[in-house]
Amino acid sequence: MSLLHEARDLAPALTELRHALHREPELGLDLPLTQAKILAALDGLGLEIRTGTALSSVTAVLRGARPGPAVLLRGDMDALPVQEDTGLPYASVLDGRMHACGHDLHVTGLVGAARLLAARREELAGDVVLMFQPGEEGQGGARIMIDEGVLDAAGERVVAAYALHVISTGAPTGFAATRPGPMLAASDAVEVTVRGRGGHGSSPHSAADPVPAMCAMVTALQTAVTREIDVFDPAVVTVGRIEAGTAANVIPETARFAATVRTFSDASHARVRAAFERTVHGVAAAHGVSAEIDYVEQYPPTVNDTDEAAFALETARQVLGADHVFEAPKPMAGAEDFSFVLRNVPGAFVGLGACPPGTDPATAPMNHSPQAVYDDDALPHAAALLAGLALRRLGAPLTPEAGSPLAASTAE
Repeated sequence: MSLLHEARDLAPALTELRHALHREPELGLDLPLTQAKILAALDGLGLEIRTGTALSSVTAVLRGARPGPAVLLRGDMDALPVQEDTGLPYASVLDGRMHACGHDLHVTGLVGAARLLAARREELAGDVVLMFQPGEEGQGGARIMIDEGVLDAAGERVVAAYALHVISTGAPTGFAATRPGPMLAASDAVEVTVRGRGGHGSSPHSAADPVPAMCAMVTALQTAVTREIDVFDPAVVTVGRIEAGTAANVIPETARFAATVRTFSDASHARVRAAFERTVHGVAAAHGVSAEIDYVEQYPPTVNDTDEAAFALETARQVLGADHVFEAPKPMAGAEDFSFVLRNVPGAFVGLGACPPGTDPATAPMNHSPQAVYDDDALPHAAALLAGLALRRLGAPLTPEAGSPLAASTAE
């Protein structure tokens, strides 16, 4: 029996858990309701479980029947500060909170993987660390869990780490993709305060207007990216918020804008930051104002190990069927704090389609949208894929999914 077939037998229980998580989404690092649901779902599986100190994490170690290395599987737990607008019968009951990014599917998929692996414990030559992580949406929960020892939870450093992320748009349910090298971007958050000298709108020569200076900074930053950054190692600078003034005839003292910066390599990251700071200060000087920059480096790029990416693609072909797997042609500009894990151990981050049937993947609301909807049928796919990665990495053979070329060749 294929792993996906086994996972589909778990679908009713997984769906029930996912809906319960979706109804009560929690934000940030403190997720007591979510943690309690996870602990209940893992009860009876014979795992070594510990919870976090600085966050509501769950780390569970599944010991294989034979000695061997340890591998890690990650599922992030937190939701977003979004008011849900899906109309689902299991929609969030907490105002202003929603699992708009699909982390409820990640948690449930990891629970499903735990159940599949526990049933195959005798096949494992090594251990599996299950990392249930809060605070992915900007709080750096992965880094905190690393500081609290998740990578060494089995008694030795894990040799590989894997995670997946469901996608509500772009691919039908059950289609998986990854790639070697950069998979996701680094993410920085920047706040700029431009300080001038206020005055009457009729006499700008008597003031030092921060508004045109701010506007010039915004446009100059776009030019700086196109002129200074290698087109084959790209960067994105998007100014998403600007604010200034209280009245049409008043020149304000200050103007502010906020930007996100996305890069795909450490070299590009350093160049963009230097260009950003130089451009802002240079434009400020040209306009006779000053600028203060609060530049926060949030997440580094998520970079897949070349060998582990190839291993993940082959595993996905065996678990999901070769016609449901493809190598991503380019990285995405989203960011992930699984990047901190991949900076410490080799591994791979995999995208998994979860667009509901009857919905056009090209136009479906995307992750983070208040209308984002994810297909429950992605749950057995997620569970089987995560379990398959651990099983193959620890030396257990898989039965390829029926209908795939791999299954046909095995039958012959």
